[in-house]
Amino acid sequence: MLKTLTARCSSHVAFGAHARRYVPVGEPASPLLRRIIGQNKRGLYIIRRFCSDSTDGSDPDDATVRVKSGGDGDEAAESKSSSAIVPTLVRPEDCLTVVALPLSHRPLFPGFYMPVYVKDPKLLAALTESRKRQAPYAGAFLVKDDEGTEGSDSEKSIYDLKGKDLFNRLHEVGTLAQITSIQGDQVVLIGHRRLRISEMVSEDPLTVKVDHLKEIPYDKDDDILKATSFEVISTLRDVLKTSPLWRDHAQTYIQHVGDFTYPRVADFGAAISGANKQQCQQVLEELDVHKRLKLTLELVKKEMEISKIQESIAKAIEEKISGEQRRYLLNEQLKAIKKELGLETDDKTALSGKFRERLDPKKEKIPAHVLQVIEEELTKLQLLEASSSEFNVTRNYLDWLTALPWGEYSDENFDVLRAQEILDEDHYGLTDVKERILEFIAVGKLRGISQGKIVCLSGPPGVGKTSIGRSIARALNRKFYRFSVGGLSDVAEIKGHRRTYIGAMPGKMVQCLKSVGTANPLVLIDEIDKLGRGHAGDPASAMLELLDPEQNANFLDHYLDVPIDLSKVLFVCTANVIENIPNPLLDRMEVISIAGYITDEKMHIARDYLEKATRDTCGIKPEQVEVTDSALLALIENYCREAGVRNLQKQIEKIYRKIALQLVRQGRNLEPANVGPQVQLEEDKVDSGSSSNESVVGAEASENAQEAEIVDSAANQDDTLEAEKDETSEAAKKVEKVLVDSSNLVDFVGKPVFHADRIYEHTPVGVVMGLAWTAMGGSTLYIETSHVEQGEGKGSLNLTGQLGDVMKESAQIAHTVARAILLEKDPENQFFANTKIHLHVPAGATPKDGPSAGCTMITSMLSLAMNKPVKKDLAMTGEVTLTRKILPIGGVKEKTIAARRSEVKTIVFPSANRRDFDELAANVKEGLDVHFVDDYSQIYALAFDESQ
Repeated sequence: MLKTLTARCSSHVAFGAHARRYVPVGEPASPLLRRIIGQNKRGLYIIRRFCSDSTDGSDPDDATVRVKSGGDGDEAAESKSSSAIVPTLVRPEDCLTVVALPLSHRPLFPGFYMPVYVKDPKLLAALTESRKRQAPYAGAFLVKDDEGTEGSDSEKSIYDLKGKDLFNRLHEVGTLAQITSIQGDQVVLIGHRRLRISEMVSEDPLTVKVDHLKEIPYDKDDDILKATSFEVISTLRDVLKTSPLWRDHAQTYIQHVGDFTYPRVADFGAAISGANKQQCQQVLEELDVHKRLKLTLELVKKEMEISKIQESIAKAIEEKISGEQRRYLLNEQLKAIKKELGLETDDKTALSGKFRERLDPKKEKIPAHVLQVIEEELTKLQLLEASSSEFNVTRNYLDWLTALPWGEYSDENFDVLRAQEILDEDHYGLTDVKERILEFIAVGKLRGISQGKIVCLSGPPGVGKTSIGRSIARALNRKFYRFSVGGLSDVAEIKGHRRTYIGAMPGKMVQCLKSVGTANPLVLIDEIDKLGRGHAGDPASAMLELLDPEQNANFLDHYLDVPIDLSKVLFVCTANVIENIPNPLLDRMEVISIAGYITDEKMHIARDYLEKATRDTCGIKPEQVEVTDSALLALIENYCREAGVRNLQKQIEKIYRKIALQLVRQGRNLEPANVGPQVQLEEDKVDSGSSSNESVVGAEASENAQEAEIVDSAANQDDTLEAEKDETSEAAKKVEKVLVDSSNLVDFVGKPVFHADRIYEHTPVGVVMGLAWTAMGGSTLYIETSHVEQGEGKGSLNLTGQLGDVMKESAQIAHTVARAILLEKDPENQFFANTKIHLHVPAGATPKDGPSAGCTMITSMLSLAMNKPVKKDLAMTGEVTLTRKILPIGGVKEKTIAARRSEVKTIVFPSANRRDFDELAANVKEGLDVHFVDDYSQIYALAFDESQ
């Protein structure tokens, strides 16, 4: 009987009902129960009342109950200092005027405690005085939010509120709170019942009259009410499983769920939820129990979702943090298990086994001295501790030594015809380069083995030096490796670092061998004329051992420190200007000069290579675009005069990009299978001469479209084939190509960049056309001479045109030689002695220098002195000595091409350049009258021919 009574008592204690109940002293109390009840010195428990609403019919006037314990029966006075003793003089229902205590964060619910910090000294004094007068009650009211304030600003504004301002900011509905303790400015409150403010009594501290509120009567047996309550309880159970924040409070309620009352369930759910204060205040103000339960259910459901998200976040972070530790522990356990079973040995033995597996297939091919070093390092590895730094150095060293392709060579292609096909397929022209590669293959076929060589391809940018190296590798069936040394200033990039350095690495050559996996690759060393020189040594000197055929059979890398055989490696170097390559390095190379491409070669390259590749890149079909030969010729002559074809490729890409944009803008269907009505893109109609070509293209497009449509309609081809043929044929007739001609080329690539080099149709007196070499190829260069003033003894020479030192010296020599020749031809003529001469080379913004303008300057001065123009369509080049000898020049091919471009018929070259001219292609020499001279008298006779 006592146990039953005790159980019922515990539940009523939890809800604070007013009833006399006996509670054994020895029964453990939950944390919330310890707050609700207190123990006096005699072991008697005083049950604190929570509210005056009696749920079991007990007398509401009893404020306290004394319970006799099973102890010694001592009836000493209760301790006045215990905060658990509730005075009997003032009952909660008697509190009709209370001090208003503002709450800033959350409302106080009946049955829950809340610590509050009171900053107002008068309010704190009033609460202390009220507690001393044995009326420890106050009204706790939530403060409404003020617009424009939030967080700490809102709290400060609450502390500043006084009197009527504070009264206007308080919510009407609050809670009657019992003051349990006051420590400093902290006041601990326990909620009892709901209150509603009726009017203000005093301002400082704010005191208000209140009305006590009760729930609207409800039917306890209502099924909807029960279901809502049980759903709230069920959700709370789930929340409490994941959230330990309010678990101590909830244990007392959960243990006695059968004795829950519906209002208390709603208050409990809202109190422990993480809802904002407005939602909690809404639950506090709701007196309809059913509505209050529904509001609480919504809040606890949200709390459940938040708990799930919190749990997933915590789980993810925990997995992330513990993943590495867990993996480490598992690896250690796995090692221990495998070691116990004899399945695997320690790390050092495993590493040694891995290295020996690499060595076994090629052990016979590895040189003896290298094999000895590897064995010594493997023995050293077993003696080192795995945690030492030397262990890692030795392991990396063995990794490089065992990974190199010792004695492993790729099968070379010695088929000359196949190599010729591959080279012709990738490049047009370049006969010198192709012949040299075919010679290399032929020698290798006769000897049965191939030896490495050093070939240096020199020429201006864009002529295809790098791509030639890739084509050579494909023709020889060798692995290809490229590294650029432009701007390289560290010798360690070539020779490697010492192993004693942290982060030491072998040189590029060792990395190349490991990367390609063979000992006879083709290595392309790009931009070798741009090697730098810094504080870390001279890379150009370090390249000598790498490229010298007499030394690289025993190339020594600083990192490996064992000789490596590079004699089978074919080195191909590229350079723009071979004069920048140091002579010792240049001496070890076989230079093949690529002067550039003439117009005919550029036409073939553009038509057969560049246009096709660009069309595929832009996704345009061949039948949609036609670029005429005249357009390509105009593109080459007026936009792309450089020696290479890189700029030509850019211009062709520009044309096709604009065409692609036009196709997309006009909505043309780009699928060849769906040939339909097309939009004519060109404004000008193609002339009648191209009509036959268009009909052929239309027929081809029609056939392609028919084939595609037949495949698409294979299921019913017998019924629809004829109709599709008719429609396709009609549509194909409407297909119009985008025509790019010389007339509309400006619309695609803009205005011409270059204009005709020829300024004069007939060169006047004192003007002679010279031939010059530039990085862009060859060009014609006029030299003009004019007299400024005449007077006895005023003979002098003035030079302009941004000339270099070499050309200035050539002009001085030319002035001396011309003066001597004039004295021989016409002793009476004192032109040079009495005339101030001004020599100018046009295009003054372009720097000019070089030793091949001497004869042109002499001819220009003699033309002015004798007042005779030179022969029509004459261009010359060559340096003259003081004894009138003509010295050889360079760039014969480029200068010949420049003369043809300017429609020059007669060219004067030094006799020493006859061999260079004879090696030119026939199409370059066609139609030219070339004179080879070794003395200026021959030029004089040719330029000032009396018969003209």
